[in-house]
Amino acid sequence: MSKKNIFYAQSGGVTAVINATACGLIEEARKQKAKIGKVYVGRNGILGALKQELYDTSKETAKAVAGLRHTPGGAFGSCRYKLKGLDEFKAQYERLIEVFDAYDIGYFFYNGGGDSQDTTHKMSLMAKKLNYPLTCIGLPKTVDNDLAVTDNCPGFGSVAKYVAVSIREAGLDVASMAETSTKVFIMEVMGRHAGWIAAAAGLAKEEAGSPPHVILLPEVRFNEKAFLKKVDGCVKQYGYCTIVVSEGVRNKDGTFLSDQGLTDAFGHAQLGGVAPVIAQLVKSKLGYKYHWAVADYLQRAARHIASKTDVDQAYALGQAGIKYALKGKSDIMLTIDRKPGKTYRWGIGEVALKKVANIEKAMPKKYISKDGFGITTACRNYLSPLIRGEDYPPYKNGLPQYTRLKKVLAPKKLSRDFDV
Repeated sequence: MSKKNIFYAQSGGVTAVINATACGLIEEARKQKAKIGKVYVGRNGILGALKQELYDTSKETAKAVAGLRHTPGGAFGSCRYKLKGLDEFKAQYERLIEVFDAYDIGYFFYNGGGDSQDTTHKMSLMAKKLNYPLTCIGLPKTVDNDLAVTDNCPGFGSVAKYVAVSIREAGLDVASMAETSTKVFIMEVMGRHAGWIAAAAGLAKEEAGSPPHVILLPEVRFNEKAFLKKVDGCVKQYGYCTIVVSEGVRNKDGTFLSDQGLTDAFGHAQLGGVAPVIAQLVKSKLGYKYHWAVADYLQRAARHIASKTDVDQAYALGQAGIKYALKGKSDIMLTIDRKPGKTYRWGIGEVALKKVANIEKAMPKKYISKDGFGITTACRNYLSPLIRGEDYPPYKNGLPQYTRLKKVLAPKKLSRDFDV
């Protein structure tokens, strides 16, 4: 039997470590060259397969591939393109099988969040329906840390480290000027339905009175009166107040504070800036001078301050993907499993894709302080190991150096194009 090729693709919002997963997968595949053929990567995610735009990674040097481990963003391009039901999007799934057949692809790895795991599961079902031999494995990735079953998600640990460092440093800045200038600082972070990122900022608080003073989570409905009382109390007691707010904070009626009435390509609410909404409330009700900032892409692109734990886990998942595939595993997502005990240890596990597809994991109540504005010791114990360790990229002339790939497209093998 001829060796089957691999198709790998990156999906959704990228992270500081998604390329580390690609690195682990490609390097492990090269070690298994007696059993595996080429590794093709989709240009801009799954669109690369639909459009028959596949990068041939055999054209990349070992040095360039190794550089993926410390390069942020999505080196091959990602996309927000959701494949819906098998019946509704039947033509798209059949097209994918057609392309995979043309390129002799027997392994499909999709690196993404809940929607991506759903796509991987549907691909597995379609392959079985069409009697096409295809191993389908989902590789987890999301800065939101909201995938079910897995202890944590690659990409989250580095964002968590970034926001904790940022609020600590910004807090020192605000404290320095609070007597005659800014008294309230608001930092907005990502997190549409789950407050893991905002909660991670709480790791910066090591003693009473230190930043962040207030954390606003999607899991806790916004109470204006309680919030203003908390902010006013902090300013009067400490001289200033620092606030970390998740973009997904909701009013009592369940509406987003920052809902613009728009949706993204996945059908999710397109949220505007919640930080200026909070800032204006502080100004109009309390009269304090404020500043606000939106971490936005900076938080998920900050490879220069990535968590070593996060990098190691992302890389290990790529490696494990190859190993699980060669064992005959399919229709699964790989997971990060936390080992019991006081010392943090982790391993790689698996879960059926149908158990994680389109399922979001919110923060449990035991992780949220009684007043709703902070995190508990249990939450700190969960989060702390995920940001540990430094894994700096190489620097030159004071700036980090990131890998540059050739990104050679494989020749098209099908004459028919496909509109997406």
